[in-house]
Amino acid sequence: MHTPQAPIGSGFGAASTAEDVIGGVDLTGKSIVVTGGYSGIGLETVRVLRAAGAKIFVPARDMAKAEHALRDMPDVVLNPMDLLDPASIDRFAEHVLGSVDALHLLINNAGVMAPPLTRDARGYESQFSANHLGHFQLTCRLWPALVRARGARVIALSSYGHRRGGIDFRDPNFEHRPYDPWLAYGQSKTANALFAVALDSIGQHQGVRTFSVHPGGIITDLVRHMPREQLEAFQVIDKDGKPIIDPENNKKTAEQGAATTVWCATSPMLDGMGGVYCADCDIAAALPSDDSDDLHGVRPRATDPVAAGRLWQLSEQLTGVSID
Repeated sequence: MHTPQAPIGSGFGAASTAEDVIGGVDLTGKSIVVTGGYSGIGLETVRVLRAAGAKIFVPARDMAKAEHALRDMPDVVLNPMDLLDPASIDRFAEHVLGSVDALHLLINNAGVMAPPLTRDARGYESQFSANHLGHFQLTCRLWPALVRARGARVIALSSYGHRRGGIDFRDPNFEHRPYDPWLAYGQSKTANALFAVALDSIGQHQGVRTFSVHPGGIITDLVRHMPREQLEAFQVIDKDGKPIIDPENNKKTAEQGAATTVWCATSPMLDGMGGVYCADCDIAAALPSDDSDDLHGVRPRATDPVAAGRLWQLSEQLTGVSID
């Protein structure tokens, strides 16, 4: 059943925190994978879901950093994985599948933003590869456990950065056009939203629902490729280098940034729904055009079911992976 791309009046808002939205939810006996779960909003997501009783698996590209970040949560299961390395994705998925019968939540949180042009071993542009293709492969590999949960949810971390560009189906990996780090980031974030549209249409009949999320602008390791002058120009840090917190204008703390993810993952208000883009702890409003200047809603390019289907087919071709 199609879920309208329109707010439902959740009772929460831009300033709500992850702890606010999970109040009263018991996740005892639930198994969850959170990529990027050892820094920024991913770490806060893990902390809050764990406190609600969940068993959590976190894949890590940097095991030493992950072990340090999660040192106070020794029951979180860490295993190596690099989203740019297909073989490591398969190994991590095999570990999860061998550890649990059912996977109740998959939160595709990890990402990279606006680096210089780099490519994975297949020649794929790194933002499209890590942010989208790696998570696509991981989801496909974990699919049997998601179906067995009989009510699983998949959360794809998108961004209002989808406003910067759609999918160039002729040249997604910048082989023939000049590389622009922000255009590539926008393409990858549009891909995350379209992934949710396509996966929800595939999975809803098997009890798996999917949502994409704009967490807000949060100063985390994600901004490591941005010089300080650029961060100041974007008005996300002040002249002393401190983050500017203004949740109504997309500038949030990590606790606020994790809230929409946790709301989409656990809210009973979303039972029977899926395939929508969410922000500020609610389903976001659909914007009328791709050139709208509203930062809170979602542009048509990120919810178009035809584009979602094309992207799904392209992703299968580029990864050699599909859902059986």
